Amino acid sequence: MDTFIGILNYLVFFAITAGIYAVLCLGLNIQWGYTGLFNIGIAGFFAVGAYTSALLSGPPPGPLDWRTVGGFQLPWVVGLLGAIIASGIIAFLVGLLTLRLKEDYLAIATIGIAEVIRLILKNEGWLSNTVWGIKHIPSPFHQPIKAGVSSFLKGHPHLSPWLVHFISNAYNWFYLALVLVILGLLYWTSERSIRSPWGRVLRTIREDEAVAAMSGKNVFSFKLQSFVLGAMVMGMAGSLYAHYAKFIDASSFEPLYGTFFIWVMLIVGGSGNSKGAVLGARRITGL
Repeated sequence: MDTFIGILNYLVFFAITAGIYAVLCLGLNIQWGYTGLFNIGIAGFFAVGAYTSALLSGPPPGPLDWRTVGGFQLPWVVGLLGAIIASGIIAFLVGLLTLRLKEDYLAIATIGIAEVIRLILKNEGWLSNTVWGIKHIPSPFHQPIKAGVSSFLKGHPHLSPWLVHFISNAYNWFYLALVLVILGLLYWTSERSIRSPWGRVLRTIREDEAVAAMSGKNVFSFKLQSFVLGAMVMGMAGSLYAHYAKFIDASSFEPLYGTFFIWVMLIVGGSGNSKGAVLGARRITGL
């Protein structure tokens, strides 16, 4: 019984992690798969989303913290929206400076900017609490669900141990459902958008920018839109990660985990394909 419960707990953890990575993959798929933008700075937008959400929704700095900002204890939805907006703003500014570069130079520029963001988060204590990170990040709706579960178990004292354990872990099931709902909405939106006239322009830019330009399209504007939208999705993934992990620091956003693995997931699943992005995230997370 204990073995089965342990396996079940791991599968829930695996599904949540894979779902968050799938959201990241969908963001990269908008940029690279649809538009051909070689972004190697995924970890930077992931980190911006995570820290923004943590600062808006998390508790005030403790007496031993270096951090002097944040701790507004706003609802999780506000943190999520803040993460999306902050990542979008950063992407807009980065895009203005870099999207006229060729592929190789764009890759170099974006990975450099992501490293600047990570080093700022690692060293600026007033903002991020340096290497000690931000802890006690609240999980959305955790207290009401915990109270409901506790009340239910007190009212049903004769349940089987397996069922008690299953109900006691109701929050993990809730968070899994939350991640899957967000992932499903993003998948549906992505599939709809790529089949729209806007999506067809992005695919034309990916295949041949000159053709898109000769068709009267503002290539830079469409590339900027794609870059910003992809980064906003990455920021959303950062928020989901922060509120699930409940602790973040700069090491959570190393290029290996925050960028390289995401590229591997997209390549394995197939770029330019939303379904492939989701399946690639599942396969590589499983490894």
